[in-house]
This record gives sequence, structure tokens and C-alpha cells, in this order.
Amino acid sequence: MTARSAASPAAFPVSGPSLRDAALSQRDGIKARHPEIFHSDIKARAKVFGCAAAVIGLLIFGIVWLNISWGTVWAGIGRLGDFAVLMFPPSFGTTAKLWQYLSGLAATLAIAFLGTLLAAVLALPTGFLAARNVVANKFVHFAARRVNDTIRAVDTLIWALIWINVVGLGPFAGILAIMSADFGAFGKLFSEAIEATDSKPVEGVISTGGSHLQGVRFGLFPQVLPVFLSQVLYFFESNTRSATIIGIVGAGGIGASLYEEIQINEWQRVAFLILMILVTVAVIDFVSSRLRTSIIGTPST
Repeated sequence: MTARSAASPAAFPVSGPSLRDAALSQRDGIKARHPEIFHSDIKARAKVFGCAAAVIGLLIFGIVWLNISWGTVWAGIGRLGDFAVLMFPPSFGTTAKLWQYLSGLAATLAIAFLGTLLAAVLALPTGFLAARNVVANKFVHFAARRVNDTIRAVDTLIWALIWINVVGLGPFAGILAIMSADFGAFGKLFSEAIEATDSKPVEGVISTGGSHLQGVRFGLFPQVLPVFLSQVLYFFESNTRSATIIGIVGAGGIGASLYEEIQINEWQRVAFLILMILVTVAVIDFVSSRLRTSIIGTPST
């Protein structure tokens, strides 16, 4: 029997109304065979409505507690439109300003790259120490995890303010800020990736006479290296934006120029700087996505 004869119009009505009528005619039989599907769970629905009401109530409480004025919000939206008008057309001003902006953008990329790279290199041993399948000592494992959590809890901007007071203004403080903020995040992500690996390659290396360290080096590390590289690329993309923000507080990069132009109300130059940052982030996103795909491969269909 062919597929065309098997799917006859009598078995499967083609028209919409006839198909609906056929389904409705079998509703009672289906309901008798599967009563749990048609049974409305009042408790489950009450939980859903209760959670939704709690979220809405929390939102209203937050608005009232923070004393948010909707009149101020609407007035601010209108003023935002005025600033948008002042930003057009975007302009870099003089050629000297353009070179200054390009130099700041290059410094921002250098800050993001060096900060991310240093964080990844320093977090690599911490990630192995925090992985349960590598270090069996509970104290070492616990200490490594808590160190990562403590450092990761401090935002990049706060680290920038700390390092500016330690080493002074400039790109070096920005590099140290991104390195400090990403160190804890990389340590956590690396340890989780290591714990998710297959233990059979490590056991195979040890069974042939290798040490535990050699098992980690030749059996475990090749499994997690593509994941590590993918995570580093993603953080580099994200840190390009972070390096712009910390530049505003004096950590170098194009953020300093952006803050300066905002202070003197040069909105056309502000728009040009924002476009530079957007284009740069888009290019980095495209390149890093291609690199991540080439490193970890595409999922099989």
C-alpha cells in the first residue's frame, strides 16, 4: 500500500471544519481514556495565579517604596528625544579628535584583551583546584571555591576604582580591574567544565602507567580546552563593553573621551563615539562567534 492510498481523505479529512467535527466527536472517548488530561488542577492554577500576584505586588511595592514619579519618567522620555535630536548628525569634529578617538578605542581593546587573557591564565590552576574530580582534598576544594566566589562578587567598576587608587589613572588600572573581576568567574566556569568531563580517558592514561598529573594533562585537559577557549572569547567580547565603562572613571580607553564629550555637551561627538563602540562590539561579536564555532564545532543535525 502506498503512502498516498494509506492517507486517504476518509481517514484524514482535509477541510478544517470536518477535521474539527471529527475531533469533537471523539472528545468523550479520549476524555474517558485520559481523564487526567482534562482534569483541572485547582491547586496548580492557584499557585500560578498566586505567584503572578506576588510578582505584581512586589513591583507595585518597589515603585511606591522608591518613590518613582511617573510624571518625571514621561518628562525624561521627552528630554531623551531632545538629546537624540542633538546627536544628529554624528560628527567627530576635527581630524585630531578622530585620531584621539581611534587611539582611545585601541586602548580599550588592549585593556579588554590583556585583562581577559591574564584572568584566564591565572584562573586556570584555580579551576583545577576547585574541581572535585581533580583534587580530592575537601579543604582545598572548598577554599578555591570560596576564593572564586569572593572575587566574583565585586563588580568590574568597583575593581577599577580600587586599582585606580593603587596604581593610579590609566589603562593599567583598567587591565587589573578586568583581570580581577574575571578571575573569579573564570575559576567557577573552568571548574564546572572540568567536573563535566568524562573520566574514562584519565583512567586509560593511569592504567597504562601514567601518574594522576599525566592523566589530567593528557586525558582531561584536551576535553576542556575547547570549552575554555570559547569562554575566553565570549568574555573578551563582553569586556570590550566593560572597558568602555571603566574608562569613564579614569581607567583609560575611549570611555574617558566619551565622558569628556558628555560633560561639555558635544552630543554629535558623543553619537560618533557610541557608533564607534557599537561597530567595534559588533565586529568582535561576529569574529568571536566564528572562532567559537571553529573551536567547538557545530552541533550535528
